[in-house]
Amino acid sequence: MDATHDNPTVPACRVTDDNAEHTCFVLSGDLTGRTIGPLWKQCAHSLKHSRAKKITLDTVKIGVCDGAGIGLISYLLHTAQKRGKTTNITGLRSELKELLNRFEKTPTQLEPTTVSLNAVETIGKQVLEFLQDIYEQIAFGAAVLITALKLAFKPQAFRWKDFFKIAEYAGVRAVGIVSLLGLLFGLIMAFSSAMPLKQFGVEIYVADLVALALVRVLGPFVTAVIVAGRTGSAFAAEIGTMKVNHEIDALEVMNLDPIAFLVVPRVWATTLMTPLLSIAANLLGLVGAALVILSLGYPLVTYNAHVQTILSIPDVLVGLFKALVYGGLIGIVGCLRGLQTKIGAGAVGISTTRAVVTSIILLVIAEGIFSVLLYFLEI
Repeated sequence: MDATHDNPTVPACRVTDDNAEHTCFVLSGDLTGRTIGPLWKQCAHSLKHSRAKKITLDTVKIGVCDGAGIGLISYLLHTAQKRGKTTNITGLRSELKELLNRFEKTPTQLEPTTVSLNAVETIGKQVLEFLQDIYEQIAFGAAVLITALKLAFKPQAFRWKDFFKIAEYAGVRAVGIVSLLGLLFGLIMAFSSAMPLKQFGVEIYVADLVALALVRVLGPFVTAVIVAGRTGSAFAAEIGTMKVNHEIDALEVMNLDPIAFLVVPRVWATTLMTPLLSIAANLLGLVGAALVILSLGYPLVTYNAHVQTILSIPDVLVGLFKALVYGGLIGIVGCLRGLQTKIGAGAVGISTTRAVVTSIILLVIAEGIFSVLLYFLEI
């Protein structure tokens, strides 16, 4: 296992076995990162097959030596020590010895300090995080609104192509599932309300109850929940993936506002499509209730008369306005959670879950606010 080179600048390693107890590695030449690769493999192979209990590194003939050469010396010393061998190094110049000492110094491993919080501190921390999250949502919503108003005066800067694609995904492709759930909700509500009303012989008023509840409350709300689970989560996943892949940073480097580029088209699409989906849910819900009324023996004309009597234009407008607000909330929350995505394997999944949960909570809160306002306004 001897290796010699006539050119002293070429790194070389001559391995000499004085006896079974001692092996000497004579390093020579320039140990640099460009030329040390083959020598490293040779030294590692020689050390692996050496049965000597003592290893000596002779470094007198070393010429130029950079970090790669110091790494080789450190590797040979540590590998030999791990295998239970005694190591020694001779002829190492003072500057290389200092560099080797710096190379082998490892930063102190600090134990992570865990701060234990009592119950009051834990609750306080969670409350602060909750308030901070609310502040971020309000600030982000205001930023989206301001950017949308700016784009309204510069329609050529609006990304119309992206808007229509997102509107197709959020609106047209969701008609099927929204219509199906609207039909099922109409059937369920009609059958559920028919049971108690039957005791008084006024099953026909199921039409009034279902129509008013669907158009004013359940139609927009159920539609918004579907949009939140289907479209809001998709927004969070798309933008979150872009955040993880540093595509958002690339937009900022190119002086492109991510809110105008990504958020506003998505928010506008969900805002405008949710009322249209709500109309589909309302219509199919009324169809489901009509099927129940027909099964109870009432003619369709009677059902139609009751629906037209109980519903008014303000009722329809209230439901559509709710759906409009719900769609804006879903779009803003989905995009915000996507932009808040952190680095990590499960970061996108966490953002998607947060988008859906936050959207549903905000929908419930918004519905409660609407109910109180409409009651006092007598609308």
